[in-house]
Amino acid sequence: MPYARTTGVRLAEASASLVRGSLSWAPELCTASGVLHGGAVMTLADSVGAVCAYLNLPAGATTSTVESKTNFFRGVRSGILEAVARPLHTGASFIVVQTDLIDDTGRAVGLTIQSQTVRSA
Repeated sequence: MPYARTTGVRLAEASASLVRGSLSWAPELCTASGVLHGGAVMTLADSVGAVCAYLNLPAGATTSTVESKTNFFRGVRSGILEAVARPLHTGASFIVVQTDLIDDTGRAVGLTIQSQTVRSA
């Protein structure tokens, strides 16, 4: 995914049951107060979740996000943000993925639930 690569999203692990990725704090990804921008956090969650959905597609199908909801628990002011995505539902029409966002001290930063449509070839 070119956009994810441009923003610095990295994948560490990818299987149909679990996808793990990360994003390093950087000043150009922050708000004026030095907190990792919510859009950057959501980019990480959406990218890692989309890989999880993709890995759960039937052969020849494609997917795209149709809904995404993120709850933010705390800001990230340094370090590395990790995202861990797991499928909640893998159906014929939709795939629903939960992505947990965790800072490098192990604290929960946020939670994203996204729905992906399944498009047959």
